[in-house]
Amino acid sequence: MRLSDIETAAAGRQLGVMGVVQDDLPDGVASLVLLGPLEPGFWPAFTASPEYLDGAPDPLDRWSHRVITGMAEALNATPFFPFGGPPYQPFIAWAKASGRAHSSPVGLLVHDTAGLMISYRGALAFADHIDAPAPPPSPCESCDTRPCLTACPVDAFASGSYDVAACKADLDRPGNDCMTSGCAVRRACPVSQGHGRLEAQSAFHMRAFR
Repeated sequence: MRLSDIETAAAGRQLGVMGVVQDDLPDGVASLVLLGPLEPGFWPAFTASPEYLDGAPDPLDRWSHRVITGMAEALNATPFFPFGGPPYQPFIAWAKASGRAHSSPVGLLVHDTAGLMISYRGALAFADHIDAPAPPPSPCESCDTRPCLTACPVDAFASGSYDVAACKADLDRPGNDCMTSGCAVRRACPVSQGHGRLEAQSAFHMRAFR
């Protein structure tokens, strides 16, 4: 299986390959391909899906399960998901092991193409090795201004860990646009700004977070 074939199959479902992991994988797995939204077309495709339109809970997880399971069947792979536990699959560890996601100055994962907007909808496990290009360095290495450190209106990341309570308490403040436009810290990342995620998608995630 070539990586380009997986990328083509993913793109047809508005998903992108967000990394390939080769080490410390479950027994029988030689390569794990991480999948995330392919922007900016992902949101229109998802919101036209039956999972989004049926009004039932967890539409994005149900969409991800259906679509990625279908990909796995077509590509002779095994699907893994970051939801449905416990136990939960180690997606954060896998993301870092891919070399394409890193710890940012605020502690959130930062991805070479998605920035702080990175999200993983699932992964495909293959029994055979899949060649992948060498990943680029962390985008934070070439970021001189590091706007993520000062973007939060309540400095929820100032302590080195995420102050969830402070973040949620500020969401009702007049003038705070995190609920409608997405987390200010994630938006401040220069790589995030070029990723193409629509505000409606960020608002959807913020409602789920709240």
